[in-house]
Amino acid sequence: MHFNDRAIKGLGVQSDYSDRPAFETIRPRRQVAPIIVNSSHSGRDYPARFLKLSRLNEMAIRQSEDAWVDEIFGRAPHMGLPLLRANFPRAYLDVNREPYELDPKMFRDPLPEHFNTTSPRIAAGLGTIARIVSENRPIYRERLALEDALMRIEGIYKPYHKTLQTLLSETLGHFGVAVLVDCHSMPRLNRGNDRLAPDVVLGDRYGTTCAPVLIDTVEAVFAGAGLKVARNRPYAGGHTTRAYGRPQYGIHAIQIEFSRHLYMHELTLQKHQGFSAMQQLAETLLGTLVRFDAVSLARTQLAAE
Repeated sequence: MHFNDRAIKGLGVQSDYSDRPAFETIRPRRQVAPIIVNSSHSGRDYPARFLKLSRLNEMAIRQSEDAWVDEIFGRAPHMGLPLLRANFPRAYLDVNREPYELDPKMFRDPLPEHFNTTSPRIAAGLGTIARIVSENRPIYRERLALEDALMRIEGIYKPYHKTLQTLLSETLGHFGVAVLVDCHSMPRLNRGNDRLAPDVVLGDRYGTTCAPVLIDTVEAVFAGAGLKVARNRPYAGGHTTRAYGRPQYGIHAIQIEFSRHLYMHELTLQKHQGFSAMQQLAETLLGTLVRFDAVSLARTQLAAE
């Protein structure tokens, strides 16, 4: 399933993805477990109009991608699990933010009062419409029209989250529980205080978005592969994890960030010999979650009530 939008109602602005899907849901023939895999930052379809607005070349603008994460978890549908993946790039639109988390300095028009214009993410240049890519490089040549942002938010962001909510609701209805695995990659972290930097960071908003037994299980898979795992620091889980993770209502969400150096050259984005190993590890993780006792999560829900 995908979403195409030719004209954004009430704006008179044509979508940059009017002729192709901005995102896709790849469903299995039969969903075998209450797991949904989400890859929202791995999109690499850059609209020509967007590239013309940017001051960056085609390689520099890709530095904020969670490159190839959708391919690393690409076996999910073959294993009986739905995979939701973005085709639009993170530099164009970040659906792991609030819908109206925008920097007023980026726009020619004043922003409505209900927009969030003061979050720490905006201050860092990483709102719903990002101002920069990595290494603090500005994306745009000039300020944008508000209609441009609304075209992306109304035409892509909201349908993306509607699709994700539908997947979670259907899964919850069928299995009595749902688990969202939100998949990302991160730049290689530096060492600090003589401690090895983590290869993987798991985020559950400090124990609030999924059952402890679930994050313990995920950590055990990565640790068993010889990787150093951290929790919630420096990535505790973004908007998606926070918005959907409601263990007390049977919906669990966990964010996974693994270091890009494990599977690619970070500057060129080229896969290296570690890529196939990461694919195999992702398959091992999903296989473990498929076999996971969902009834135990339901018990967690009842205990919370």
